[in-house]
Amino acid sequence: MRDVLRHHLFWPVAALVALLVANTVARPGFLAVTVRDGHLFGAPIDILRTTAPLLLVALGMTLVIATRGIDLSVGAVVAVSGAVALSHIASSPSPDSPVTVLTAVALALVLCLLLGVWNGFLVSVLGIQPIIATLILMTAGRGVAMLITGGMITTVNSAPFKTLGSGFWLGLPAAAVLAFGVFAVVAFVVRRTALGMLLEATGINPAASRLSGVRSRTLTWTVYTASGLFAGLAGLLISADTMAADANNAGLFIELDAILAVVIGGTALSGGKFNLSGTLVGALVIATLERTVTVLGISPLVTPLFMALVVIAVTLLQSPRMRERLTAARRRQVMAPAGPPSAARPGPTPGPTPGSNPGSAPDSAPDSTEVKA
Repeated sequence: MRDVLRHHLFWPVAALVALLVANTVARPGFLAVTVRDGHLFGAPIDILRTTAPLLLVALGMTLVIATRGIDLSVGAVVAVSGAVALSHIASSPSPDSPVTVLTAVALALVLCLLLGVWNGFLVSVLGIQPIIATLILMTAGRGVAMLITGGMITTVNSAPFKTLGSGFWLGLPAAAVLAFGVFAVVAFVVRRTALGMLLEATGINPAASRLSGVRSRTLTWTVYTASGLFAGLAGLLISADTMAADANNAGLFIELDAILAVVIGGTALSGGKFNLSGTLVGALVIATLERTVTVLGISPLVTPLFMALVVIAVTLLQSPRMRERLTAARRRQVMAPAGPPSAARPGPTPGPTPGSNPGSAPDSAPDSTEVKA
């Protein structure tokens, strides 16, 4: 039991289970899943679908944080991705053509890939602090998206493109299949090859890893590029779900949700050790928490406060110092005596009385043997 409590996923999973229980109590049919026209429907399926964009962004954020960095531009990259894709589809004479949709997706992903390359260049080559380097694109990215859309909300009507956001593949939401598939591939590559160890070495001590032969600059450049690519893919899912490109609101504050998902999963912002499975649980916690607010009927005015309280509780419970205090408290309970000593248990031997000689015999009458002697 002690090992279970010490596991880095215990408190995130416990928070996820608690949220599911609270939703089930408020709405008994919350976990029910039905099949309609060969597709799965229900609140759990909706949670998986809404988790998909956040999971992609958090996946790239985890790799960046592992190298002791941060990427604040992912929200702007999401907006740019949707703006490019929908602008191309809207300007095409055949928006329902698969070729048009594939071309739009390719253009959006290539541009987002280049934006990630730009961030990596600023951080790894020019040596700019990650928070400053990505803040540049965070500020300018939405302006680029506004230029692409002409300052208007671009809407389209394309069935193939809509499948990415609200369609189904193999009975499951296409967005969830795509996001979890990318997550599985990245997790396999990172944990089944030396890439994960090299990323951790770069995050723990970049100078020492470079002197030992690790190409820290190349790795840092690669993770920022991957973060831009994953954010672009998340932007396609978000725009395909709403079938609109809103440069001002698309992906707004998703970078903060991604950082929260990484932190809830147990990855330290100081770099080094990272946990992809924890990031997955953290993304599910945030998506379930957003659904819980709706189910419980919490006022939108206090929704941010409610979400902040839950996140603070989870992060405090899994912090190292809090774990040490909980462990110390359990040890004191185990080592504490069960009750007062029994009456039959011999007490301590009384010491010598004041004024008496410690080496002298006790004050008692001599026995008959001593008298005869």
